[in-house]
Amino acid sequence: MKATTAPRILPPVLLAAVLLALALSGLQPHDRATWLMETCWVIVGLPVLVATRKRFPLSPLLCCLLAAHALVLIVGGHYTYAEVPVGHWLQDALDLSRNPYDRFGHLMQGFVPAILVRELLVRTSPLRGSAWLAPLTVCACLAFSAFFEMIEWWAALAGGHAADAFLATQGDQWDTQWDMACALLGAVVSLLLLSRLHDRRLARLGTGEARTA
Repeated sequence: MKATTAPRILPPVLLAAVLLALALSGLQPHDRATWLMETCWVIVGLPVLVATRKRFPLSPLLCCLLAAHALVLIVGGHYTYAEVPVGHWLQDALDLSRNPYDRFGHLMQGFVPAILVRELLVRTSPLRGSAWLAPLTVCACLAFSAFFEMIEWWAALAGGHAADAFLATQGDQWDTQWDMACALLGAVVSLLLLSRLHDRRLARLGTGEARTA
């Protein structure tokens, strides 16, 4: 009973937690425009996931990862990535030259989408069990990271110095390259650590879908 009920309860619980965090983060954020740009992925993504939950339910592992990524985006949007308090604490504790929360955010930009892309490819393409699955997943994550850097570039062109909080370069001329490298590392680490667990969760999801049908 518990094994059957838990996967059904988990998505609504995660959804409620993310919505609560999003609402709280919108109360007096450091910069309203930056908050909107950083959290737009959550604001747009949540309705899509809710609308497709019955036709294409996600694995519990992916649901947890997406919720964690949403919280990272929400915190970064509220404070701006260069001003997140826990990042300042780590900067002082480790004697770093910059707030590392932005680097962590870009690691997550590869770590979580890797499982999202992997799940989509496994369930909708002939790549399940293929040696091409992992390389194509990493390439997709790196492509998205590059596209996000282009968005930051467009924001800088449109907003000038007003976009500094969104860019969070913190004076690093190689920030774009570091961001993409972090996303690449996150995607590779995610596949190395979670692929077997993900396969087990997908197998259970397939069994559940067959029973429902």
